[in-house]
Amino acid sequence: MAAVLMAQRFEVFANSGKSAGNAPLLVNIQSDLLEGLQTRVVIPLAPKDHYLKVTVPEDLMPTFTIKGRRYVLETPKLGAIPIAALKERVGSLAQHQLVIMSALDRLLHGF
Repeated sequence: MAAVLMAQRFEVFANSGKSAGNAPLLVNIQSDLLEGLQTRVVIPLAPKDHYLKVTVPEDLMPTFTIKGRRYVLETPKLGAIPIAALKERVGSLAQHQLVIMSALDRLLHGF
């Protein structure tokens, strides 16, 4: 029997889905208290160069550096995926959790 991955909140994973070309990384934002669920709520991370010709609200779509590259948190594109799709850990954005939660507040509450 294969081991079940424990995807911690704010960990970043390689995107193994169809959208990997546009958003090669995903950040898990789901509470660690819900580890029994077989899905995780994630937000895609797209390379910053995808947004060079467009201005995005930084409070909604903040930018982070991961392994030397800049990525935009595509907060409006959040969704749930099976935990089995999260295979390769790339890093963590735990040190930026307040920025991520503020982006979610902006999306869900408008402020």
